[in-house]
Amino acid sequence: MALMKKSSRREWLGRTAGAAAALGLASGMRAQEYKISDADIKLGVASYSFKNFSREQAIQMMKELGTPYLNVKDFHLKLDSTPEQIDQAKKEFAEGGIILVGCGNVSFPSTDTEEMIRSKFEYAKRAGFPLIVCAPTSETLPKMEKYVKEYDIKIAIHNHGPEDKHFPTPQSVLEAVKGMDPRCGLCMDIGHTSRTGADIVEWIGKAGPRLLDMHAKDLTDPLDKDPQKALHSQVNTGRGILPIGKVFEELIRINYKGSVNLEYEIHMDDPMPGMRESLAYMRGVLTGLSAAQKA
Repeated sequence: MALMKKSSRREWLGRTAGAAAALGLASGMRAQEYKISDADIKLGVASYSFKNFSREQAIQMMKELGTPYLNVKDFHLKLDSTPEQIDQAKKEFAEGGIILVGCGNVSFPSTDTEEMIRSKFEYAKRAGFPLIVCAPTSETLPKMEKYVKEYDIKIAIHNHGPEDKHFPTPQSVLEAVKGMDPRCGLCMDIGHTSRTGADIVEWIGKAGPRLLDMHAKDLTDPLDKDPQKALHSQVNTGRGILPIGKVFEELIRINYKGSVNLEYEIHMDDPMPGMRESLAYMRGVLTGLSAAQKA
């Protein structure tokens, strides 16, 4: 697995510090799309990070983090919500300046009927989600393609690491969607991917246009296959040893045009300090790469 050497990490940290100062992050400057070469990268948040907080609190926390891009977990808009409840949530997100980049992770178990699958696409359509981050099975995935076409909503299969019986790796996802509509693709979780022993950067390149979404985090032990130990290994982005800089370089190389959503699963009762630091680090890396390209 390709990991950053210590000298390389110091270089990235130095670049981050300078970029953060340039951005004026301390004064609350908002995040933006990073248009570098033909890539268009949006730094956002997976609302799983706010699982212990209400939708109202999550919206306020997003404002404090300075990014409008949000992938909504059903903690903040239940899958069985009524149309009226969905409309109200959509209004609250819009009034809070939130840009909805997707929902999920949404399970599509083998027990899902056609009606149940359709109801989840109806939910996404009503809420205005352009993409569903999902966990299907080999039985439900083939059924989902027709709804992708009917509703014009993308699906991004989330790989969940060694313990995932269906789609543990990016490779398993890409093999499953090969030949399907191009709106069927991968949500790469870089933490779970590294725990399978797969090279994150390599599989970003192999995914290419099938990479539709990404969950970002950092680990101090990127090869621990035990999910509980891996959770304890998670740290603020930039403090672990995942190759965050190389990840963004590869996203730029493949002209990625999706979201990179921070999924922060530590300090769940007080996530804001770590989330601020994590987003600042990633902003700094992207700003450094943008400056390097213009130089």
